[in-house]
Amino acid sequence: MEREVRRVGVVGLGTMGAGIAQVCVEAGFETVGREVEAELAERAGARIEHFVGRKVEKGQLDAQARDQALGRLSLTTDLGDLAGCDLVVEAAFEDLAVKHDLFRELEAAVAGDAILATNTSALSVTQIASVLERPERVVGMHFFNPAPLMKLVEIVRAERTAEDVFDTAYDFAALLGKEPIRCNDTPGFVVNRILIPLLNDCVRVLDEAGVSPEDLDKAMRHGAGWPMGPATLVDLVGIDIHVHASEALYDKLREPRMAPPPRLVRMAQAGKLGEKSGEGFYLHNRD
Repeated sequence: MEREVRRVGVVGLGTMGAGIAQVCVEAGFETVGREVEAELAERAGARIEHFVGRKVEKGQLDAQARDQALGRLSLTTDLGDLAGCDLVVEAAFEDLAVKHDLFRELEAAVAGDAILATNTSALSVTQIASVLERPERVVGMHFFNPAPLMKLVEIVRAERTAEDVFDTAYDFAALLGKEPIRCNDTPGFVVNRILIPLLNDCVRVLDEAGVSPEDLDKAMRHGAGWPMGPATLVDLVGIDIHVHASEALYDKLREPRMAPPPRLVRMAQAGKLGEKSGEGFYLHNRD
């Protein structure tokens, strides 16, 4: 039997976590956002307020709906404030040790029947859940960046995920207005398993074919029907995020196409991270 989700927690309010929290409050859910420092939480709250406010400016939302959505958001640095949440989405740094420590703390902080979801894009959900006394309460909910705009959520079944947990996560994603899909816990899940090596191939062509990022994007948009070119897409995702996910997939699968191209590694090391740093394959206005 599926569970009812009334109150949601989001742990980690970086770009992804803040986007997930925004989606939750806009969909009508009381949402507790947790960050490790008050300043980071306040910054995330301001970001959410800005983007919800933009919808009013664009005529997508009225002022009353904006105020109601923002009123459903509370911010904290205390995991204990998540005690009343029915479902908690973790969106912390992609490091297994970090997630293990966090999930141990979460299991102690929330109710025994609360669902613990991870937004990981590159790590094994089964491994993340392995440190818990009740790993059956853990499920993957992989949102895509930017979470308020991207419709897909991969609902990932770990080895011991309970059926009602899996079904509840799937239906919750649908209530958020997303298009969820079901998949098992395999490296890269569905989209990244296909897309990361494909994007890596595109980047290698930049050097091998002597093509510019602009022409590469034009080729894939007009020759392959992509809605967005690969250089633009990697800039949007974040070059550091792409490199990290590539390295994680290569570590698990040892397929050469999974390994990040040297050009992307150099860009990440130089701080050319795409839109969020103002420079990647393209220059970006960060205002």
